[in-house]
Amino acid sequence: MKVLWLSNQMPPMAAQILGREAGNKEGWLTGLLEQVVRHGGPSSDDTADTEKKDLELGICFPVAADSGPVRGKTEDFSYFGFYEDTVHCERYDSALESQLADILREFQPDIVHCFGTEYPHTLAMSRVCGENTKLLIGIQGLCSRIADAYMADLPENIQKRYLPRDLLKRDNLMRQQRKFARRGQFETEALRNAAHVTGRTDWDREAAARINPKAEYHFMNETLRPEFYDGRWSLENCEKHTVFLSQGNYPLKGLHYLLWALPEILERYPDTRVYVAGDQITRYRTLKEKLKIGSYGKYCLDLMRQYKITEKVCFLGRMSGVRMKERYLRSHVFLSPSALENSPNSVCEAMILGMPVISSAVGGVPSLLRDGEEGILYTRGDTSALAAAVIRIFDEDDRAVALGSRARERALRVHDPETNYRRLLEIYGEIV
Repeated sequence: MKVLWLSNQMPPMAAQILGREAGNKEGWLTGLLEQVVRHGGPSSDDTADTEKKDLELGICFPVAADSGPVRGKTEDFSYFGFYEDTVHCERYDSALESQLADILREFQPDIVHCFGTEYPHTLAMSRVCGENTKLLIGIQGLCSRIADAYMADLPENIQKRYLPRDLLKRDNLMRQQRKFARRGQFETEALRNAAHVTGRTDWDREAAARINPKAEYHFMNETLRPEFYDGRWSLENCEKHTVFLSQGNYPLKGLHYLLWALPEILERYPDTRVYVAGDQITRYRTLKEKLKIGSYGKYCLDLMRQYKITEKVCFLGRMSGVRMKERYLRSHVFLSPSALENSPNSVCEAMILGMPVISSAVGGVPSLLRDGEEGILYTRGDTSALAAAVIRIFDEDDRAVALGSRARERALRVHDPETNYRRLLEIYGEIV
């Protein structure tokens, strides 16, 4: 059986072969690929996994225009690069279809497995797959739903305003929201072209059925980045009264909800500190930074100044998986305050490390985490409930440890690499 994966970025294994810098997103795909490789490739000896011998894997992914031809083969998989403007992913380029058609002709897969619907390449692939190739689309997030939730209760004047950066790029918050809506149109067509979808939450099952009730839904959990299967959070080794967020670059991720709640937390615990992975969106010292800051970053900066909490929030920059794990383990609590998520990897990574998790009860999160047993869920936008949940974790050490332990027990089952690999083979077998 020949299976072609369509990925949103170059997997680290391929990047290493090509001498390129690997991205740190979509770590679950890295984990799944490592399982495939661990079971050996088609050229392995007779002692290798017999099921894997029947799986010949190809991976295709977007590359920059100046990359030149990207083609190659290892003992474990073939790889193919295609050009796509991933900066302007709200634009559909029909040239993608001819590039992907060439890859299909060269690799001749029985199944094409698209990981995600967020980029136009999934729509292009759905258009060029012929009747002899089965199309399977894995749902990550859904752009159409993200567009609806994008503003995350921001004041209307912030949504509509244009700062110098927004004027130069013609890209204020409302335009960003419209881009997600446009991507949602591509996504909807792609899902309607697919006979099979994979998902892992009640939310994505319902969303997929609304878009394409004829598609067969296959449940499959995710495998996390390999580094997260080692190490365990402990109260004794963490930095007390610290809150960690995995990102906060745009409104959907809800950093402003925490900023709204932080004064209430600080009343009880004045030494509280917040760590946010990702770019420092609030930089505003030099003239260049003042010209580059976006509306959301400026809004967060204004909140921090208004509440006098600027020194309480630390942006950590882009982080590798290893550094992310270190930050999880050093923090007192992990918080996901998003306006919408399906199955956020950050929540799953915190759970498998055994740390206390607080999350807004949005999208597929309630399918991952049982409120009061494995973590604390609260209603999106309820900043008093958010603050109370953080204070409760800081107040009750025994409860924090118990929540983290039960979360870890569940995550180790849900994200077991071997189980998920076997399930992947089952799905492929069912489709064929």
